[in-house]
This record gives sequence, C-alpha cells and structure tokens, in this order.
Amino acid sequence: MKKAKRCSVFMLCAAVSLSLAACGPKESSSAKSSSKGSELVVWEDKEKSIGIKDAVAAFEKEHDVKVKVVEKPYAKQIEDLRMDGPAGTGPDVLTMPGDQIGTAVTEGLLKELHVKKDVQSLYTDASIQSQMVDQKLYGLPKAVETTVLFYNKDLITEKELPKTLEEWYDYSKKTADGSKFGFLALFDQIYYAESVMSGYGGYIFGKAKDGSYNPSDIGINNEGAVKGAALIQKFYKDGLFPAGIIGEQGINVLESLFTEGKAAAIISGPWNVEAFSKAGINYGITKLPKLENGKNMSSFIGVKSYNVSAFSKNAELAQELAVFLANEKNSKTRYEETKEVPAVKSLANDPAIMKSEAARAVTEQSRFSEPTPNIPEMNEIWTPADSALQTVATGKADPKQALDQAAETAKGQIKAKHSGK
Repeated sequence: MKKAKRCSVFMLCAAVSLSLAACGPKESSSAKSSSKGSELVVWEDKEKSIGIKDAVAAFEKEHDVKVKVVEKPYAKQIEDLRMDGPAGTGPDVLTMPGDQIGTAVTEGLLKELHVKKDVQSLYTDASIQSQMVDQKLYGLPKAVETTVLFYNKDLITEKELPKTLEEWYDYSKKTADGSKFGFLALFDQIYYAESVMSGYGGYIFGKAKDGSYNPSDIGINNEGAVKGAALIQKFYKDGLFPAGIIGEQGINVLESLFTEGKAAAIISGPWNVEAFSKAGINYGITKLPKLENGKNMSSFIGVKSYNVSAFSKNAELAQELAVFLANEKNSKTRYEETKEVPAVKSLANDPAIMKSEAARAVTEQSRFSEPTPNIPEMNEIWTPADSALQTVATGKADPKQALDQAAETAKGQIKAKHSGK
C-alpha cells in the first residue's frame, strides 16, 4: 500500500455516507444502446495515463467511440464519484484501491461486472478476490503492490542480509547508535505490523468457507497477534527504532533516514523506487524476512483496479473497456510505461517484467500475502489498531492490554455503524 493508499482509508472513513446508496441508479436495459458515436470517460491515476494511451486508441477505433481520459489521484476517485456521479459529470470507468470496494458497493457507487470465468481466471487469486463482494464481481485488477525490504548496498551487502526478523533485531542491536540504525519499519501501524502479527496466527477478520470475511470474528488480539506485538515492542524498547518514526510523521522520518544513508534497511513499497533512485541511494530490494517459526513475514496486497461507475449511461460499453484495459497484452504494455506490477498470472515470469528487481520482490512477497480486507467494517479497524500499537511502541501498555482494547473498540464501532446492513 502506498502512502496515498493509507491516506485514502482515512479519507474514506470520513467521507462515508450510506445515504448515497439510495441515489445510485437502478438497473436498466437502456445500457444496451448502440456504442457507435458514444463517449466514455475514464478516470486514470495521476501520471499513469501514458500506460493506457495505445489501448484507448485501439478501443476507440474498434468500437467507433471517443474515450476521454482524465487523471485523478486513484485513492480519491471514489470520494469524487460521490459528488460527480449523481451530477452526471463522473466517469464511466475509474480506478481505485481494492480496500475501498466494499464501501463503494454498499453506497451503490459501482456497477456489478458480468465477466466470464475465463476472463476472471487471468488474474491472481488474491487480486480477483479483492474485487469480490458477496460473491459478485465489481472490478478487474490492473496492478498489485505490497511491502518489501529495501536495503542500502553501501551499508550491507546482499550476502550479509539477515534471513529472519529476529536476526535483523540482532543486527540492529550491533549497529544502532542513536543516529544510525539497522532495520526500521513503521510497526506502530497495523498496515505494517500485521506482517509480524499474522505470522504468529493473528488476523484482521476470520473467513467463511466461501472466502468472505466475517466481521464478527476479529483476530487482532488473539494469542498469535499478541506474540507478534511483543516482538515488535522489543525494537522500540531496546532503542533500535528512533522515537521519531512513531505517529503521523513516522513515514517521513523513516524515508529520510534511509535516503540519508542512516538506515541499513527499511520496509517500504514499490511506490518509493523512483524517490530512492533520485536520492542516489545504492539500494537493493527483496522480499520480507522470515520469522523464527519459519514462516515468512506476510503483508497486505494492494490492488488497483478498473471499475465501472453505477452512474454510467453506457455501462455495457464501459465494462468492455475495463476488460480490454486489463487484458494480458495491455497489462504488459502498462507495466512497460508505468512499472506497476500487473495482476495477470501469465505475466508473473515474463522476462521483461522479471528483469526489474522491484517487480521480482513484489511478485515473490505476494506469495506470502493477502489482500487488504475490502469490506466496510475494515474502516473500524485502522484507528483503534494503530492507537494500540502506538501505546505498545511507546511502552504505555503491554501488547495484550492494548490489543484487547483495540478489538473491543473495533467491535463496538462495527456494531454501531454496520449492524443494520
């Protein structure tokens, strides 16, 4: 998840208004009108429209339609759709983070897609699952991202890299002196801490047999989660993490320490590849380390998708465009232009993609990862979980006490805000 992605979650929490569900357009056969002479509007991510330029031109020619591409930050597109959709000025196709799907569907903002199984099977299981709500499909994956390990080759070589998080603890204990550090991570945030907690058996929501999330089964305070949080606490308690990486400004401090050559390794994501390159850091990228129990650290998979607005007057044509933009050929072209790792299974070992160290690391780490839960109840997890982890990091509470409180708060908020679904 990208910085914008985490921000999107909090903006989403503030913006949610279920009253919009009543404003969403009803199903209509009028969507089956002829495509000739129609115009579609696509909201694409900032600085990413170059990735679909050729695909859009080909679609326009094949269908004799006009496609207007507008760039907007992908994490804010649903926020804008809430206003522009009912006003008739919104898009036909948009792109958005997978963890916003559930709330968008609840609000009546997205059109269900009727796509054949052979098309759905093009994508990795985790990425296509991120687009499902109540076993219905609401988008097609365009790209995936997950956290990985960046390391400074001038401070530590690939051969010297510790294999486990516990070994990184030992390495950091030898190298951290208050101004320089070994390994750093934003473990005061559940987005990053879940990588450790889930490795010992913690989880956000339990799952039913059909793969759907059970919001009444919260696992952020079970025995495994507490064990993971206790390991996390050691890094702070023993002075291996600076106090500055706790709280809202933590991400800026962490990235600055790395770009200034004061941290040997950090957990971040492919969204920082360009920034670290511009900073002149001689860095390497690899998957996250293992834990002492032999399991690899997990991570949340962030999925960007193409979705059809419920307000589109050309919904069937918009669906055709979404399918076309996300197909294998156009996914590869988009990668070549944007370097965003595609979600198409057949491209996982494509030489053109695998020559990128960042793409290889994301692909490998994805094997140990799961989608960020996309149900609306996830909005009630972020804040209490982060608050609990910050009290753990600062030593104000022991892990069990803090996580028990977070789970209780989350359950209360879910009951108050979502029990009427």
